[in-house]
Amino acid sequence: MSIFNSDLPLKIIDLSTVLAGPSVGTFFAELGAEVIKIEHPNHQDVTRSWKLASENQDNAISAYFSSVNYQKKYTFLDLKASSDYQKFTAQVKEAQVVLMNFKTESQKKLKVTEDDLWRINPNLIIGKISGFGTDSNRVAYDLILQAETGFMSMNGTPESGPVKMPVALIDVLAAHQLKEGILLALLQQAHQPLKKGKLVEISLYQSAISALANQASNFLMASHVPKRIGSLHPNIAPYGEIFKTQDQKLITFAIGTNLHFKKLTNYLGLMQLASDHRFSTSQLRVENRADLATYIQEKIEQLQAKEVLLAMEELQVPCAKIKNLSEVFENKQAQLMIQTESIGKQETKRVSQLAFSIK
Repeated sequence: MSIFNSDLPLKIIDLSTVLAGPSVGTFFAELGAEVIKIEHPNHQDVTRSWKLASENQDNAISAYFSSVNYQKKYTFLDLKASSDYQKFTAQVKEAQVVLMNFKTESQKKLKVTEDDLWRINPNLIIGKISGFGTDSNRVAYDLILQAETGFMSMNGTPESGPVKMPVALIDVLAAHQLKEGILLALLQQAHQPLKKGKLVEISLYQSAISALANQASNFLMASHVPKRIGSLHPNIAPYGEIFKTQDQKLITFAIGTNLHFKKLTNYLGLMQLASDHRFSTSQLRVENRADLATYIQEKIEQLQAKEVLLAMEELQVPCAKIKNLSEVFENKQAQLMIQTESIGKQETKRVSQLAFSIK
């Protein structure tokens, strides 16, 4: 997809590192923007070195770095050196957007505050990411935010203790917030006779709190502090219970309505459960979910995963096999989202930042 082109130029300078900011740069690069990633010559994006044990240690970049740096031009400048700063200001004069995740003090030292940048280019949109807000100098990694905002306390099982998400979820959420803010700023500018510079600021902390969604309301309205219940849903059952089929595959159901429940029980030959008072409403099914799961497991273990999945698809009952990533990327739809590119001499792959289409 290419929205920004020679007739509608968009130049972005990406000063950010790690995941949230760079993924925003990649998002706009995939839309056709020219994205210039500027790194310090001696202190480059730290994720270049975040390699799996199985990766070649001599490679210049890691798979992690590749995941959010795509179709960018790479420039190495020391902004504290006057000659390099002049090269930087020349780029800023031609840019529409600058991305960064520096602390406030670092912005001042590098002369990249909004006042510094607007003196160079008054029309510039500046996208800033902080960890805990602009007034905090705390070092913020995704794990720390997952711990601070309740995600780890809810994730896991009673036996496991708190567990972080297996992706840098808070970084991903913050990136979406920044994308939306920058798109809105671009839209505002498009309707202004005289463009004015815009500052779009987001923090990992607020992005995480914003994403608490129903769990936040469960607490704010019902004083419910979530316990670690694994994949189970606090409001719906069966939802997240894991069942093993005859062929030793793991499947799960998301039974969100009474109709889903009736269809499932009819299929499994458990019609009596639909009229059983213990399971007559979502609330009661949650209360009696352990007994309900036992009844369902007794039937599922007599069936092959494929036949259950096909039947549920026909009945329009939400059901899925629990897949690992090798199985995920056997799917043609997932394969279509793979983007390849050579960075230097290294072939790299990542999934697209674009999960939408405009027709």
